[in-house]
Amino acid sequence: MRLFKYLLKLILIGFFGTTILWVLLYRFVNPPVTLLMIERGFERKSAGKDWKIDKTWVPFDQMSINIKKASVAAEDQLFLEHHGFDLTAIERAIEKNQHNNKRLVGGSTISQQTAKNVFLWPGRSYIRKAFEAYFTMLIEALWSKERIMEVYLNVIEMGDGIYGIEAASQEYFKQSAKNLNKKQASLIAGVFPNPRKWSPAKPTKYIRHRSYLIMKNMARLAPLDF
Repeated sequence: MRLFKYLLKLILIGFFGTTILWVLLYRFVNPPVTLLMIERGFERKSAGKDWKIDKTWVPFDQMSINIKKASVAAEDQLFLEHHGFDLTAIERAIEKNQHNNKRLVGGSTISQQTAKNVFLWPGRSYIRKAFEAYFTMLIEALWSKERIMEVYLNVIEMGDGIYGIEAASQEYFKQSAKNLNKKQASLIAGVFPNPRKWSPAKPTKYIRHRSYLIMKNMARLAPLDF
């Protein structure tokens, strides 16, 4: 029993030490790749396509303010106010999912999505959700909101083999992310929920409507004081 407690203590110390150092490292070092990128790459190979991970890291201050505002307007309007979790959005998502068997509605903040994208594997499970909550608390404690947004917009999936706002801007609008206008930014943010189904360059009626709503929310947002 004493040996078991000792081993458990070592495992816990190793886990917390490793994960905290990992998160601290990514405060200063840009994540080179994510597990989702690797999984998508193998999916492409299985489908007979070339391996493709199209991404170009762009610093926070070289991103258009429009894509920052569009992301907040579309995904997490309380991003600068909460500490990683929007309890109201989570409760609303749970309530909707109880009455919707076809498609799950998410309530994740930008911080939660960043934690999930950078540190975890794709999929849905209670264990993964628990790890997501843990890493969300770590990045909120150890990173700035600016760093969270920078990492989020650089690793998010934006199409088949396309990751990050710079690669998406070049692919869909043939320009750098720093030059995105409000309309382009709102179209990119509009496809965040399913970027392999929808395209900002060829928006469906639904995406055009989402873009309109996002721009309305952008106009109502207070200045983003990072």
